[in-house]
Amino acid sequence: ARPCTPPRVRRSSASYRACLIARYNFIYAKERLEAECILKRYVCNLETVQRIIYIAVVESFRAAKMAFWKVKINVKDTMGICFRGGPTSLEVAVLDYIACHKDLYDVCCSVHEVVCCMNRNPKLPCPGELDFVVISALIRELCCLAYSMQTLIPPLDIVYGVDGECFNRNMYFRSFDSDFAAPFVAYHVWPPLIEDGTVIVKGEVVTKR
Repeated sequence: ARPCTPPRVRRSSASYRACLIARYNFIYAKERLEAECILKRYVCNLETVQRIIYIAVVESFRAAKMAFWKVKINVKDTMGICFRGGPTSLEVAVLDYIACHKDLYDVCCSVHEVVCCMNRNPKLPCPGELDFVVISALIRELCCLAYSMQTLIPPLDIVYGVDGECFNRNMYFRSFDSDFAAPFVAYHVWPPLIEDGTVIVKGEVVTKR
């Protein structure tokens, strides 16, 4: 962390939160589909492509949250030396500082970590010549977004789904190719976004008998 400097006044949390949620929706609506097109050059099966992207989202959030935790510890230790209290707590001051100094986050390290993790994942039956670095642009956007979401109070996060779970209409939409009478989730396409346990943006799943 850099030497202590007075934290900026905390930005409007409502507008900042809204921007992050909108960014999550945009990635789902546009950049996810662009990644699908890239992967279809290597993988013919749509289900496998969608599973790859879902795992990319989950791993990106996991890597970004771990990186945020490490940055937060360093910043908190540094700011705690010169912090004199006041209207904002040290915790809020630390989150403000991190939000204003995004270059503290080594996103390239997280992207590399996610790509390596996916390349080693035995649940992704892909051709040997496929390196998931081909979707590194999507992974980078997800990592940056997930990292920024941790500066909110409370933070935004995703729900990790399990294949075979009961379909929850409050948490998911069904994909167009789903069996709409099936009660169980065959696989997940996109995770829901939650805030303090409440679903803010529904995810997408495929249901089959």
